[in-house]
Amino acid sequence: MSDAQETRSPATTSGAAPPVGDDLPGWRRPLVVVAHPDDESFGLGAVLSAFVGGGACVAVLCFTHGEASTLHGVEGDLRELRAAELAEAAHRLGLATVELLDEPDGALGVAGTERLVTAVLRAVDRHAADGLVVFDDTGITGHPDHVAATAAAVTAARGAGLPVLAWTLPEPVAQALREEFGAPFAGRPPAEVDLVVGVDRATQLEAVAAHPSQAVPGSVLWRRLDLLGPVEHLRWLHRPA
Repeated sequence: MSDAQETRSPATTSGAAPPVGDDLPGWRRPLVVVAHPDDESFGLGAVLSAFVGGGACVAVLCFTHGEASTLHGVEGDLRELRAAELAEAAHRLGLATVELLDEPDGALGVAGTERLVTAVLRAVDRHAADGLVVFDDTGITGHPDHVAATAAAVTAARGAGLPVLAWTLPEPVAQALREEFGAPFAGRPPAEVDLVVGVDRATQLEAVAAHPSQAVPGSVLWRRLDLLGPVEHLRWLHRPA
């Protein structure tokens, strides 16, 4: 990380941040729906840790093994490595259960959403979920699998009458990442952020460390966490009744 990156702050971009201090919903059995192993840690780790710390029983449904990743920080078959990494990260986060499906990494939405929606509905029933946690419907990083996973979760939640809370990025952070890395991060202006929650990242960082194939030095992950600091931003994709 360069000195310029160290000193850049989201405050250098326009738009005032919403105030910090919102609470997560008091769900007891949230279901987390993600596309790849590591999404639960790199993206949602601090939020899930907060749910667990509040006494919630958290389950994860992950659609793919992440075998198409361009990162390969350790030797071995990514399909097997990333499944093991997910299991270890879930243990470190204190998650109750993890279900790993075998949908194609990089082509999650190609076959349509019906199968994905069915998988989410089955997980909702098994876990007796009272709310869903997902990535924002922008996909955050521009990855189409993130978009497909969230779309399936929202469709399922509407059918089941459940609320959906999405992790998002404030636009100043997304802009800084676009400028520094050329990565297609998507952010939200303050008016589109519903909750700004203070978080402790210690457990999240332990979970991230369980993904050595992906947590390579110099990756955009570290800069994003640096820019976000001890807060996460969330928005409702399907509001509670």
